[in-house]
Amino acid sequence: MKWINALLETELPEGERKVVKVEEHSILLIHAAGEIYAIASACPHMRLPLKGGKIENHTLTCPWHHSAFDLQTGDVKDWSPWPPAVGKMLGALRRERALPVFPTKVEDGAVWVGIE
Repeated sequence: MKWINALLETELPEGERKVVKVEEHSILLIHAAGEIYAIASACPHMRLPLKGGKIENHTLTCPWHHSAFDLQTGDVKDWSPWPPAVGKMLGALRRERALPVFPTKVEDGAVWVGIE
């Protein structure tokens, strides 16, 4: 595991989100419920940005097609369920895929992201 200093801890207060570039990865850092999560910044469904997605109970919901992902594992909780008529069609355009997640740690006043 290669650890990359993504930003200062003070740049990501509780409740905030920030997209950072870590090597070739565009990563969305989320500080929620006392945890810092690092996920791919685009939904694997249609590659649209996730920054404005709803976060609730360790789940991030894509603001575009409402696919829902577990923030800890990246696993799909619900795949493009809305709107019913369009959601199923759009969901079928790309098969269900987990959201890439990256390990994080806070050390020396910085947020570090692990890249394999």
